[in-house]
Amino acid sequence: MSGKMKSILIIAFLIPLFIMDVISYISLPSNKESEEKVRIKIRPGDALTNIADSLLHKGLIKEKKLFLFWAVSLGYEKKIKAGVFEIPLGLNYAQVAGFLAEKGPENLTVTLIEGWPNSRINAALASKLDLDKNKLDSLCADEIFLQSLNIRADNMRGWLLPDTYSLSYGMNEKQILRFLAGQTLKIFEADSAKHSMKRYGLNIQQVLTMASIIEGEAVLDEERPFISSVYHNRLKKRMRLQADPTIQFILKDRPRRLLYKDLKIESPYNTYLHYGLPPGPINNPGKLSIMAALFPADSKFIYFVAKGDGSHVFTTNSKDHARAKAAFNRVRRQTARSRK
Repeated sequence: MSGKMKSILIIAFLIPLFIMDVISYISLPSNKESEEKVRIKIRPGDALTNIADSLLHKGLIKEKKLFLFWAVSLGYEKKIKAGVFEIPLGLNYAQVAGFLAEKGPENLTVTLIEGWPNSRINAALASKLDLDKNKLDSLCADEIFLQSLNIRADNMRGWLLPDTYSLSYGMNEKQILRFLAGQTLKIFEADSAKHSMKRYGLNIQQVLTMASIIEGEAVLDEERPFISSVYHNRLKKRMRLQADPTIQFILKDRPRRLLYKDLKIESPYNTYLHYGLPPGPINNPGKLSIMAALFPADSKFIYFVAKGDGSHVFTTNSKDHARAKAAFNRVRRQTARSRK
């Protein structure tokens, strides 16, 4: 066998081995999931060099140029998205680039609490998703943006449905607000919800307003439909709602114990002075309160008063209500004495 032939055979033998080595080098190992990971954040618009700097700073790579070489050579440069990544330690340059391009970013968990005002929800979103809170606040009152969401109001209060969400990092301010409003609208898509609104003569904005008052009153979930029934019955009887949460809403130094003079504050939100629902929601109610507003308990209750333990006494007449109120005042006095 000639030397040339031997060389060809050796090369033919080595090429598959070389290809296997390259494949092994660039392939993501399957057993890295349980190993120590390092978190990095890639912001929208970050160039590949900025990403390399972050990786270098976190100790995931040692040579910036080598990472750039592999990322570009393998065509990953334009596949890396903005987001938060949990990258296992011990990956080589090609694997780090492949992880960013193929695994994709982690979702972020954001918890928004029922009854929060827009400002607090926007602060939580801005902090978790690196958004501009001022822009979020501004969009919540932007007439054109509200029209694009088909919200017939001057503010998104009531439309930012509280819940725990798994969200993609990189969503902008409009996208996240549109998402939350969409979650609210989904509740009203059911035929049962539409039937309820028709039955009680309420539109979505009015249901959210009722729900926000229920949210402000309720401590126990099982009481929400009964609180709702009180307000529905009062509306039906053309009685003032006399809802304390609406007074808290107009106070500048809330929350605090209400005084008799507070009930005389002139405001369209003062349900002690004005009949019917206030102009709009006073907070962002959760789904349970919205469902309670849509489907109140079948009751004749028109009064309720706190018992002091988070629950309420529901009554159908002023005489029983006065007794329940006196009982609560005794509890309040006993509590005050015990604190001295």
